[in-house]
Amino acid sequence: MAVATQQIPVPGSLVVDHVSHFVPDLGAATRALEALGFTVTPESAQQTQDGPAGTTNICVMLEHGYLEFLSPTADTPNAQQLRTAMQRYPGVHLCCFGTPDAEGERRRLDDHGFSPLPIVNLQRETAERQTARFQVVRCAPEKMPEGRIQFVQHFTPEAIWRPQYLGHTNNVVKLACVFAVADDPIEAGARWAHFSALLPRPARAYVHVAAARGHALIGNQESWAALLGDAPAAPALAGYALECRDPAILVARCRLLGLALRKLRDNLFAVVLPEALGGAWIFGTRQGLGLPS
Repeated sequence: MAVATQQIPVPGSLVVDHVSHFVPDLGAATRALEALGFTVTPESAQQTQDGPAGTTNICVMLEHGYLEFLSPTADTPNAQQLRTAMQRYPGVHLCCFGTPDAEGERRRLDDHGFSPLPIVNLQRETAERQTARFQVVRCAPEKMPEGRIQFVQHFTPEAIWRPQYLGHTNNVVKLACVFAVADDPIEAGARWAHFSALLPRPARAYVHVAAARGHALIGNQESWAALLGDAPAAPALAGYALECRDPAILVARCRLLGLALRKLRDNLFAVVLPEALGGAWIFGTRQGLGLPS
């Protein structure tokens, strides 16, 4: 399971592990994703150390990272947080950095004033009757207002990065970059860098924060709307970038579905996603994306 084992970052490093769309209807989200050429995992209910989380997900597992689509399915505080977030805007509300040391991240965040919440021990049963286990570190919401920005430590990556879920007809292989919306990108970029212990760098109208695998870009709503075609008001997550071996099939799927697709340059496209998913993508080859590997 080479793909599964490579998801765990080496000690002292981070990766962009996954993003989550908060969606009202997992069936509609599944149909939209399959129409776009993705293989989608079966629905899976999440459990915490205190009982059901009140949320259920489907996922798109990639060779590098994954996409989660999370829906509230019960009356729990966690489910209510999703409902409240969806009232603001549909789409991406969570960005998760992968770490080899969740407890170490929690101590560091505490030392640096991020008021981390107690570690959450999550698990869910897969369709193959395996138990996927994680530890998640979250901070007080006001400390990272762009979304639920958190860390995860995987204990059983082989349970979710299964070969049957990794083949996508649209040639998407990697979660490459997450897009954050802030009124003051310089302040927010410095805060994201402080949160992640990574180095911020200027990137034209944006601030760029690079992990060992994957990136975050922080810009204002005007900049993101001009690039993507639409963007929520700050603070928010506008979408993310996907790396493809060849974007031609995904381009064709987007056009067939009548989505607002724009060519940014050779092998690079932006698209506003259907209502069942929310948010926006930039997608293309590694060269088209113009980001380091």
